[in-house]
Amino acid sequence: MRKMLFAAVGTVLLSCAAFGQKAPSGAPSCEGLAQLELPQAKILSAQTVAAGAFTPPSNMTPWLVGDASFYKMLPAFCRVVVEATPSADSSIKVEVWMPVGTQSGSGWNGKLQGHGNGGFAGEIGYRQMGVAVNLGYATVGTDTGHSGSGTDGSWALGHPEKVADFGYRGIHVMTQIAKAAIKSFYGSDPQHSYFEGCSNGGRQALMEAQRFPEDYDGVLAGAPANFWTHLLTKALADAQATTLDPASYIPANKLPAIARAVNAACDAQDGVADGILNDPRKCQFDPDKMLCKEGDSEKCLTPAQVTTLKKLYAGPHDARGREIFPGYLPGAEEGPGGWEAWITGSAPGKSLLFVFGTGYFSNMVYEKADWNYKETGVEAAMKAADAKTAQILNATEANLVAFKARGGKLILYHGWNDPAISALNTINYYNDVVNRMRGQEAEAFVRLYMVPGMQHCGGGPGPDAFGQGGLGAKDAQHNVDLALELWIEKGIAPTAIVATKYDGGDPAKGIKMTRPLCPYPQIPKYKGNGDTNDASSFVCATESK
Repeated sequence: MRKMLFAAVGTVLLSCAAFGQKAPSGAPSCEGLAQLELPQAKILSAQTVAAGAFTPPSNMTPWLVGDASFYKMLPAFCRVVVEATPSADSSIKVEVWMPVGTQSGSGWNGKLQGHGNGGFAGEIGYRQMGVAVNLGYATVGTDTGHSGSGTDGSWALGHPEKVADFGYRGIHVMTQIAKAAIKSFYGSDPQHSYFEGCSNGGRQALMEAQRFPEDYDGVLAGAPANFWTHLLTKALADAQATTLDPASYIPANKLPAIARAVNAACDAQDGVADGILNDPRKCQFDPDKMLCKEGDSEKCLTPAQVTTLKKLYAGPHDARGREIFPGYLPGAEEGPGGWEAWITGSAPGKSLLFVFGTGYFSNMVYEKADWNYKETGVEAAMKAADAKTAQILNATEANLVAFKARGGKLILYHGWNDPAISALNTINYYNDVVNRMRGQEAEAFVRLYMVPGMQHCGGGPGPDAFGQGGLGAKDAQHNVDLALELWIEKGIAPTAIVATKYDGGDPAKGIKMTRPLCPYPQIPKYKGNGDTNDASSFVCATESK
């Protein structure tokens, strides 16, 4: 398995050695970087952007851009735009932003921060880069080799090299370009390099630690889609469970009733009735309790819908009863980022996972634009996916010896209420690393934080702000980015990190609640007294499932 997973590394045409060129004597101006020669890549532009003058493209996905007023607060920076072509069919767009100034001045803090992509990628996350450069980082982002929205997989049809760029090559190439630009512009390498991403970005983060351990010193991987082939096999299984029989579909207006039933059965188990399950694995909610007894209504489920709900919680299994991918945990059903958005949709076939699953199998696995999800068995699809793309897309290797040996540190996090990627998948990967690295060795370089009440990368009823993405409090106790840096730079390993829930998601409106995020396998446990909205009323404790 390890040989298979790492076999494609040798095909990377932009090697570390190739980028290890000597910086010219006397660092050039930003505009002078236009003459920088890079193997299998070319500089498209290199320009100094005045403070507050950057305007992102108007045709981008809104959440990747954010509010236009945000960019008015950015300092001056050097913007380098690059196109990398490691294969004949590659066109990887990369942007490197470097604060004007040096470590001793008011600009660069001496560090590189790389950023991952959500979904099928296709766009550069300008807001993430803006946050980083505003904090003094040199920062880099990429579209991973194609242009399009994160839900569009059509670019992959007939383009295996672009799939490789998306799978693992684009982020590595991006990183090498960033380091070359930094060396040329500042006259020195970054003192430390960090990478962070969530969802597909979490997969990219793990891919970097596994395949390219020299790229980054610290890696932050949120809700990683690292078991890509099986995650999207589950998406196919969910699509079939909810749509093949029209009677099996669970409409959005029934999700609040399911959420209420879950909370009634399980919310108080952790000592606090607050709509947050500190450890949903302990919830033994029985969907049969929701069976309609006096006719169908929004408050109950038909027999076919009960069967569907059980399938969603259980996850798909193969013919021998082996789990293909973990099922969803109870507690994530309701809310704007809950099951309606990701699993059941506003109508049959209208969910995000339906789009990702069909987009993946039609364009990357079966390579048929007219592939019909209704006509393929789940186990057959899994086998085809593994055979075609596991080596390219999966980031499941638990052997992180090389990453640990060079001093690398890895922090994983995942929301218990995630309706897109079961939180159990990240626990499974963490346990694989611990088992492979023999416990104490793993503790020296890896941590996992499970986030009560958080949905996919953010949102949900629980506290969901703990520094990921560079936003939030600026101390290591409340900021996972800074906790990772403190671990790398000072050797101080992270313990509990305090997460915050802001009123309306806006720090300006005040804090609704705080709660500790505990190093797994510990979970936050209410002390029995004190304000349940205050993290100080909880203690991290290890409990049996």
